[in-house]
Amino acid sequence: MNPEKNYIEINRESWNNRTDAHLESEFYDLEGFKNGNTSLNDIELDLLGDIKGKSILHLQCHFGQDSISLSRLGAEVTGVDLSDKAIQSAKKLAKETNTDTTFICSDIYDLPNHLEKEFDIVFTSYGTIGWLPDLDKWAKVVSRFLKPNGKFVFVEFHPVVWIFDDNFENIAYRYFNSGAIVEIESGTYADKNADITQDYVMWNHGFSEVLNSLITNGLEINSLDEYDYSPYNCFNKTIEIAPKKFRIEHIGDKIPMVYSVLATKK
Repeated sequence: MNPEKNYIEINRESWNNRTDAHLESEFYDLEGFKNGNTSLNDIELDLLGDIKGKSILHLQCHFGQDSISLSRLGAEVTGVDLSDKAIQSAKKLAKETNTDTTFICSDIYDLPNHLEKEFDIVFTSYGTIGWLPDLDKWAKVVSRFLKPNGKFVFVEFHPVVWIFDDNFENIAYRYFNSGAIVEIESGTYADKNADITQDYVMWNHGFSEVLNSLITNGLEINSLDEYDYSPYNCFNKTIEIAPKKFRIEHIGDKIPMVYSVLATKK
């Protein structure tokens, strides 16, 4: 099997394989979430603003925590993910939390064949675009589902993070997109000791590739911000500098770890 050609099947199986471990992990704190905790962070909450009564399309939603958190804030939310197991879990979680969040199982590029409506906001965050080979196709999907003057809210791990090896000791990968990165993972970011192993296929995407894909597809960039911490403890060698703010201990505040883009469809 050619991994780059068959990345959708490989990555679907990879995320199906992770889902149970994630549902059981302290990282996702499912019980706390069911009891009313939000899964959203200050970065995206500040960008989103008041979403009561807004329609939101959440791309690459995993098992639905952020989608449901958006619903709890009064939005009409549709979440989309490649993993059928994650979407099955998301639908179950929506029922358990008494929210009316809609979930669709689809590859992002294929979504126009499964959904017709336009939205006030398209939202996607943290560990999403690295699973996609072609950001022009991605930005076309974002633009396709935004109403005129609709808002795109995007928060993602900084491309600088992905050039390092797992322990942030050496530069191991190219900053720019130079083709598929095919690897095998033991455990998962949410539980490094989980007894699971999965193949995956990813791509690195630099700033210019991200921004130009959006601009080319009719989005106007309103803001671009960088953050010297991660709100998630999902990397090796981290230290918590404040509640829900993590840095690589031996690097400190020297590198950006997250960035955000706010854009409007012209």
